[in-house]
Amino acid sequence: MRVEFKEQKAQPVLSIRTRTNLTDLPKLIGDSYHKIAAYLEELGEKPADVPFTAYHNMDMKNMDVEMGFPVTRPLPGRGDIKAGKTAGGQVAVYMHTGPYSKLEVVYNEIFRQIAEKGCQPKGIYYEYYYNSPDEVLESELLTRIVIPLI
Repeated sequence: MRVEFKEQKAQPVLSIRTRTNLTDLPKLIGDSYHKIAAYLEELGEKPADVPFTAYHNMDMKNMDVEMGFPVTRPLPGRGDIKAGKTAGGQVAVYMHTGPYSKLEVVYNEIFRQIAEKGCQPKGIYYEYYYNSPDEVLESELLTRIVIPLI
């Protein structure tokens, strides 16, 4: 498993940030994506890339999560849909193929390679989802993990 280290520009997004627990997370993610997609359609806009979930902490009982879509330019938010941007600068990137249940092992290896390189995570972890368990077998799920570094 090889992690890529690179510079990344901040990307405008529309997102919903909230708190939840691990059990309620899948429904929350789906509902948030549908709400933001409907709003983008109202604006006559399309996402610039696949949807993401940003994890601002790793407390599985009180997760601080942000679900959203990258957009091509800054767009106005509405209600709980906020305009923002992803973190720019140095990042560690890894494309995972396989079930979400294997992500803990993947993250541990990414963190090991980050430490080996002498870097530290900023404390936010992005997961970009290229497909879903509704579309493909778990073994074919594609998740790009992006970890901004200090």
